[in-house]
Amino acid sequence: MAMNREKRPRPESGAQDELDERVVFVNRCNKVVKGGRRMSFSAVIVVGDHEGKVGVGFGKANEVSDAIRKGGDAARKAMTPVVMKGKTIPHEVTGECDGGRVLLKPAPAGTGLIVGGGMRPVLEAAGVRDAVGKSLGSKNRLNVVKATLDALLKLRSAESIAALRA
Repeated sequence: MAMNREKRPRPESGAQDELDERVVFVNRCNKVVKGGRRMSFSAVIVVGDHEGKVGVGFGKANEVSDAIRKGGDAARKAMTPVVMKGKTIPHEVTGECDGGRVLLKPAPAGTGLIVGGGMRPVLEAAGVRDAVGKSLGSKNRLNVVKATLDALLKLRSAESIAALRA
């Protein structure tokens, strides 16, 4: 019997459908108790609209799906605008969170995202298409994601800097 592979029509409810939600990683934790092992899960989720708004959420639960749902809800609540210059970032910037440190540089159009680890989902969700990045500190993906968000929030446009100088 052939399966129906047509896409279902999406409801037109607004901004919720336009958001891109990405699971950066899921961590499994075991707690040894008298009756055996109790497993719990944590998930880091990045949500963005590809037009300059991005949020990061962290969810914990006893089931993977619940952790992902909680992280997605937290990321939607924490969405913040990011300053961009076309499809790249306006200037070089560094971000830090605990041991995670990242360096982001603008790149010419057509270069693509040359970044690794937890930086890629954050930049893609924000709508940055051309940038070069390097993770300098810890390889802990949660801290790298938070450091990338910190770097994006430090960005300033040329107009805002000129207004401060005037």
